[in-house]
Amino acid sequence: MEFDGKVAIVTGASSGIGRAAALELASRGAAVLAVARDEAALADVVELMTPGRGSAFARDLTEPGAAEAVIEAAVDTFGQLDVLVNAAGIIAMGSTEQTDDALWSRVMELNVSAAFRLMRAAIPALKLRRGSIVNVSSVNGRRVFPGLAAYNVSKAALDQLTRCAAIELAPAGVRVNAVNPGVTITNLHRRSGMGEEQYAAFLTRSKETHPIGRPGQPEEVAELIAFLASDRAAMVTGETIAIDGGRHLTCAR
Repeated sequence: MEFDGKVAIVTGASSGIGRAAALELASRGAAVLAVARDEAALADVVELMTPGRGSAFARDLTEPGAAEAVIEAAVDTFGQLDVLVNAAGIIAMGSTEQTDDALWSRVMELNVSAAFRLMRAAIPALKLRRGSIVNVSSVNGRRVFPGLAAYNVSKAALDQLTRCAAIELAPAGVRVNAVNPGVTITNLHRRSGMGEEQYAAFLTRSKETHPIGRPGQPEEVAELIAFLASDRAAMVTGETIAIDGGRHLTCAR
């Protein structure tokens, strides 16, 4: 399999796109350190992997020293690091006027700062293996949608961080890319406080706002992540790739 002998870290691995990415990489032969806060959910994910191919590491990535601890855990457990997938993230509602300092900081800390610290901590190990980084961004990094000021800015920042790191790390053979999903059926919006009725209406509306006529599935995004992390994408770096059914081609509506 294409990831035999390779080691990946996937954050946000307890649910959604992170969970799908962890399972996809493991199914393709990678040893995976699955990282999230929910220890029980991580254990369930690892249970689905081939024995010995997965390991759970429960940690709040916004805590001091978390990034270094994650990288150390991967190297101590599996001996190396080839792939880092930054899939942990949150969404929060609020316009520029409504977003207070606490909300702004909470979104930026996980969506941008935690990803940055993990990338920085992973670089020495990734250089040894000429590895790769895949960041999970959003269509919101490419287009602006009202009422999501902090989230929009955090994903735009993650896209720019991807490009900055890509050009700096290319001489060392380390590639850095991002995927930019549109609406994807996960628990992300529910965790932001969206009720079931509201979420159902949101998904129905997504059939109109996405030109392809439906929201995405986390497994579809995971397949793109695996491609970008693989040797098949050896000439791809610094890209922020839409996987949104054409949503980024439309105006806000």
